[in-house]
Amino acid sequence: MNRVLIIGAGGVGNVVAHKCAQVKRVFSDIWLASRTQAKCEQIRRDVRRITGRTLSIAQVDADNVAETVRLIRRVRPNLVINVALPYQDLSLMDACLATGVHYLDTANYEPRDEAKFCYKWQWAYRRRFTEAGLTALLGCGFDPGVTNVFCSHAATHLFDSIDTVDIVDANAGSHGHAFATNFNPEINIREITQRGKYFEKGKWVVIPAMSLHHSFHFPEGIGPKEIYLLYHEELESLARNIKGVKRLRFWMTFSENYLTHLRVLQNVGMTRIDPVTYQGRDIVPIQFLKALLPDPASLAKTYSGKTCIGCVIEGTRNGKRRTCFVYNICDHAACYREVNAQAISYTTGVPAMIGAMLMLTGQWLKPGVWNTEEFNPDPFMAALNTHGLPWKETLPKKGFTGFLR
Repeated sequence: MNRVLIIGAGGVGNVVAHKCAQVKRVFSDIWLASRTQAKCEQIRRDVRRITGRTLSIAQVDADNVAETVRLIRRVRPNLVINVALPYQDLSLMDACLATGVHYLDTANYEPRDEAKFCYKWQWAYRRRFTEAGLTALLGCGFDPGVTNVFCSHAATHLFDSIDTVDIVDANAGSHGHAFATNFNPEINIREITQRGKYFEKGKWVVIPAMSLHHSFHFPEGIGPKEIYLLYHEELESLARNIKGVKRLRFWMTFSENYLTHLRVLQNVGMTRIDPVTYQGRDIVPIQFLKALLPDPASLAKTYSGKTCIGCVIEGTRNGKRRTCFVYNICDHAACYREVNAQAISYTTGVPAMIGAMLMLTGQWLKPGVWNTEEFNPDPFMAALNTHGLPWKETLPKKGFTGFLR
């Protein structure tokens, strides 16, 4: 019997719960916990209506290690799937170590008081998880997660050596709001307003936020979009795990409307992460902004259009230069019809379920702290095709990657 405890009941937690419920042969018992139990109850109703399965639910403060330990001991899961906030990664890893339970998350740790995310805090747990005989799988969403697996798939099957990887992420959908973020507004805005960074010739190059951008022609009708260089956490692990790679970069699309709103919010101080005093009380502006913006999960019902996320990879095969693009296209409306979610939540939640499935079936299970590219990519790539995120592999047309050189 495989019992899993999902912590976090936002848009991604909703998808993970639905997708686990679809695979009864692996996930025989599913628990969902959150600080807000009403969100768990709503997901439980939706999962029961769509799949016929009933989740168990609980309330927990994931910042509180002792409280989380008590919940884990009551539930006795084989695995904790962390789809709460990145701030809570370390407390949940501590709780898993205290209770002898495997761990999986979708985003690396980020301290609340600094917009800086990196793996050093979680990689520091490697010895403790190894000695406990437990597996911690980090960053098992889409980017990070699937993009890492795309790279290990390419290294295994498509290239003898990889020189460059450019990860491109396009949301070509429309949600009908003047300004909204597709996942937690606080995390999203902190991520894209920090300085850009990429890996080249063994060093990290830092540039001003959103200062480097190009047009990129996405496949299957999405067409040309403006993409902006960001720092993203999978670059850090890929720089360690792709032997001999010369350059790694991450790019994301933003509309001019989005960027205009973001500039105004920055200029008036609404994206600040430090407290300010208002009417005798300390408030954090970005947290107040989060309360004003639409809940990302609420965008799903009217979302239209598609996403495209993939890796443009260049290297050599049998002594010859080659380039390939490994990618997925995901449709917002189709995601809503299946699991009441938009595609951004779906593309994060499905890989989390797949990673959990591979851990519970023993295919991705070894003591220590790991990133997704450190496991055999084949079962993961196969599962993407059968659980809602089919991928394609193409040779780019002329000019497809011209700007990337």
